Amino acid sequence: MIDAFVDTLETIPRGLVFVGLGLIILVIAKFARDIITPYRIDDEVISKKNLAVAVRLSGYFVGVILIFLGALYTPFTTVAEEGLGFDQDYAEDVLRVFLYSLAGIAALNLVRILMNRVILYKFDIEKEVVEGQNVGSGAAEFGMYVATGLLIAGAVAGQGGGPDTAAAFFGMGLVLLVVFALFYQLTTPYDLHSEIEGNNTAVGIAFGGNLIGIGLVTFKAVFGDFDGWNSGIASFITFGVVGFALLYAMRLLIDKLLLPTVSTSRALSVERNMGVAFIESAVVISAALILFLAI
Repeated sequence: MIDAFVDTLETIPRGLVFVGLGLIILVIAKFARDIITPYRIDDEVISKKNLAVAVRLSGYFVGVILIFLGALYTPFTTVAEEGLGFDQDYAEDVLRVFLYSLAGIAALNLVRILMNRVILYKFDIEKEVVEGQNVGSGAAEFGMYVATGLLIAGAVAGQGGGPDTAAAFFGMGLVLLVVFALFYQLTTPYDLHSEIEGNNTAVGIAFGGNLIGIGLVTFKAVFGDFDGWNSGIASFITFGVVGFALLYAMRLLIDKLLLPTVSTSRALSVERNMGVAFIESAVVISAALILFLAI
């Protein structure tokens, strides 16, 4: 069967194989979401024009593709070294990308339960997004899906590890995301839960942006070849601590340097200023990208 698969691959340009596989993964991801949701996604997005559902679904799709790209990272480098030919190793790499992507889809859907019970536990996210069309809640979920996708992408990318190391770093990354969410709540003068539950879109956008920021930091912490548990855990802890400090510092600097005439927390919680929310998200994500590329 592998031989027949390889013969088929030989007739298709390498890039198109992965483009096609990515589209298949998205279709499977949408099918999985349709199965586990108690409502019809298409009806919510098309007929009811539910922006909250559309926003959360967009984050879900981005997270899925990030996982796909993380799994794709090693096969691309391996094939590039061997030239343009296709062999059994290449076919196995395609299969590995597919299986890791399926596992990532399952993980993203499980993380949604975690978010509802551990991170935003004071209200029912599903009810807010579907019945209340709460865009702030959808934006928070968008950030959670992207952050989780980055985490899984970093865990499965590179060489030297396997499913066991990927699962271990995924678990540590989830703990980091939860701790960061609690830290974010403690360092804001308003109650995150009540603001989002009260349809404050600005607070949801800002929180989602910060989740993406810590997701990038976590991606950096787990990304790369596995050289052993000691170095891997040490790198994870180092980048986790640096990331917390950096993102918190950038939130403070927004008030002092970028928007000195306003209080960011007041603009988000009282004035519900989505422009400020997007600026905060852009700044923390930019800071996380600088950390990722500079270190």
